[in-house]
Amino acid sequence: MTATPPEPPAPRQLLLDRFDTPIGVAILATDEAGYLRAFDWSDFESRQRRLMIRYNGAVTVEAGAAPAPLRAALTAYFDGDLDALTRIPWRTGGTAFQRGCWRALREIPAGRTESYGQQAARIGKPKAVRAVGLANGANPIGLVVPCHRVIGANGTLTGYGGGLWRKRWLLRHEGAAFADDESGLLALAS
Repeated sequence: MTATPPEPPAPRQLLLDRFDTPIGVAILATDEAGYLRAFDWSDFESRQRRLMIRYNGAVTVEAGAAPAPLRAALTAYFDGDLDALTRIPWRTGGTAFQRGCWRALREIPAGRTESYGQQAARIGKPKAVRAVGLANGANPIGLVVPCHRVIGANGTLTGYGGGLWRKRWLLRHEGAAFADDESGLLALAS
């Protein structure tokens, strides 16, 4: 894994947009340069606002459309182009450790899963499993920084800020294997 770059500068303004998906309305926050700064589900809007302040500072937030290429990439993802999320530019604040964890999440390809222990080992901190879990739980850019691809060491689904039902849907959409898939179509990957 490459070194974590310095924390990006805080934006002056965020534009908040709503985006319909098959699993609910997503709320997107983008900065003046077009970077995605926050992604969450409308049923968790208060959490998103807390995370936006935590990682972007006291910034003006106004309603406004996300850049067309970002919206197009999300549409493509939900239409089956699973690599479309990699085309979305994002940035966020956070500690160097958190940003390292979030960059590591982006390295997990669609259709694959990884345990918290595997992620901790990959960032060079194999004993930091719980810290990795906490960093993933504080991820302000869910879906695009794909914390849904991290599962328990035994292959079962573990927490997801958008709800386990969404995590299950996203992993099925991506064709990933996990142990407690209710459909019976997927087997635990080795």
